[in-house]
This record gives sequence, C-alpha cells and structure tokens, in this order.
Amino acid sequence: MGVIKIKNIRVYAYHGCLVEEGKIGSDYRVDLEVKADLSKSAKSDDLNDTVDYVHLNKIVKKEMAVRSKLLEEVANRIIIRVLDEIPLVKKVNVAVSKLNPPIGGNVAMVTIEMSKNRKDL
Repeated sequence: MGVIKIKNIRVYAYHGCLVEEGKIGSDYRVDLEVKADLSKSAKSDDLNDTVDYVHLNKIVKKEMAVRSKLLEEVANRIIIRVLDEIPLVKKVNVAVSKLNPPIGGNVAMVTIEMSKNRKDL
C-alpha cells in the first residue's frame, strides 16, 4: 500500500451559508490524500499503473467550483468522485479549509476533514 498526497491546492470559490459568500467568494485550501497499491507502478514506471495526481487535482478543482453551503458537502463530493473515477484508490482523506472565514474574529482558517474507504461504499 502507498500514499499519494496533494497539499495546499488553492482555489477561489463561493461556498457558505451567507448570501454574501455566494456573491463575493473567498480563498480555500484543499489537502487530498489517497491510499492505493503502488507496487505495480513502482516496478513498471508507467503512469497507467498508478494514481494520476493531475486527475486528482482536476477532481478537486471541478468540485470546488460547484457552490455548496457546507464544506462537508464539498468534501464528500470530492471523495465520491475520486472513488468512482479511480478504481485503484482504496481510501480517500480530504481536508477543505476556508481561509479567513467571516466568523467575527482573527481566524486564519476553518477546516473540515473527512475520509472514506472504498469498502464503505
């Protein structure tokens, strides 16, 4: 088993419960981690035998572009798409952070983190 991590994917998006958040938008950070059997690609040196992190990044960007009230819903969509589109992935962990959230204080970010195993589907 191996792990592929993509850290600090920066996206500007329009998530949140406030009407203003849907109009103004804000900066987000996404960290994605997938577990998969990487033994075949370690021997073959072939992209077709591994999890393509370009594909993972595209999934994150596309799902972050779809407005949601809650970050949990966005994270769940990312997880489901990764498991649906990349059969080699056995487990997905995603953290979605809203940078400088509008919560009435000096807060750097708010993060939700979710994970799912393929066997849990």
